[in-house]
Amino acid sequence: MTVSRTDFDDSLLSLALARVSEAAALASTSHIGRGDEKAADQAAVNAMREKLGEMEIRGTVVIGEGERDEAPMLYIGEEVGLGNGPEVDIALDPLEGTTLTAKDMPGALTVIAMAQRGALLHAPDVYMEKLAVGPGYDEGVVNLDMPPAARIEALAKAKGVGMDEITVCVLERPRHQAMLTELRGTGCAIRMISDGDVAGVIHCAEADTTGIDIYMGSGGAPEGVLAAAALRCMGGQFQGQLLFRNDDERGRAVNAGIEDLSRVYTRDELVRGDVIFAATGVTDGSLLRGVRRLNGSVETETLLMRSKTHTVRRVLCRMPAG
Repeated sequence: MTVSRTDFDDSLLSLALARVSEAAALASTSHIGRGDEKAADQAAVNAMREKLGEMEIRGTVVIGEGERDEAPMLYIGEEVGLGNGPEVDIALDPLEGTTLTAKDMPGALTVIAMAQRGALLHAPDVYMEKLAVGPGYDEGVVNLDMPPAARIEALAKAKGVGMDEITVCVLERPRHQAMLTELRGTGCAIRMISDGDVAGVIHCAEADTTGIDIYMGSGGAPEGVLAAAALRCMGGQFQGQLLFRNDDERGRAVNAGIEDLSRVYTRDELVRGDVIFAATGVTDGSLLRGVRRLNGSVETETLLMRSKTHTVRRVLCRMPAG
C-alpha cells in the first residue's frame, strides 16, 4: 500500500514498511546456511531498496549500510522512494545477523524504521554503550553512570525481587569480559547472544515473555537508534553513549552533526518524533519465526509497531512461493 499525502500518515506507511521488511527476509532465505555473509546481506539490501523505491515517499537513509563509497546501495544519505508524499528519515539494517544467516543459526532479522524528517539521530558507524530496560519502571531507574552491579541491584529493588531473579542480556564479545565478571558476582542470570543486539533490546520490553529484564553492553551505534525506535513504540527506557577508538571515528561523528561527543542520549533523544518499526524473521529465533516454505507457499512473521498509538502487531503473511 502506498500513500500520496505529504503528511506522515503512519497507519498507511506502516503496512508498506512491513512489505519492505518481508521482501528483504524472503530474499535472504536462499542464502541460509550457505556460508556467504556478503551474498546474504546483498540480497536483503537489493530487495529492501527495490521495495522502498515503490513507496510514495521522499525518503533519506540516515542509518544505512555505510558511507556512499563503501556501500553501493542503501548508503547513508541515499534518497529512496518515488519522490512524492511525505519527507521521511529511514534507519535500516537489511539483515541483522549476516553470520547467523550464513551459518543457519537462530535469530536473524531484517529491520527498518521510518520517521518524520529530522526525527532520527544520524548516528555514525561507531560503537555505542547501551543500556535498556522495559516499561513499568520510574524514569532513570538505571543509568550508564552506575557500575553494572549497581544496575542489577537497583532494578531488582524496583521490581521487588532478589538480584538472582534478574536476567541481563549481553552481546558475547571479549570486550565485555570485565563487565560479565562483575555481573556474575551479583548472582543474576546472564543470557548471552552471539549477534543481533536490536532483538536483544526488544526482549526487555517483553520481559514477562522473554525473561530478559535488562540489556547492557556496547555494540553498533546505528543499531542503537533502531533499538530506541522499537522501544519508543513498545515502551521502556534506553540510554546510549557513543564510543570512539580513534580520531577518524570522532571525525565521523562530527561530520554526522554530533556536537557533544560525550553526551548520553536517552530513547527520546535518539528518536525525537513518531516512528514506525518493522522487523521480519529470517531464521527462527526467540523474537520471531523465520521464513517457512510449505506446500507451494511461503510464510513470514513480522513485528510491526507504531509509536503514535503504541500498537504492536505480529503479522503472519502467507503468499505463493516463487
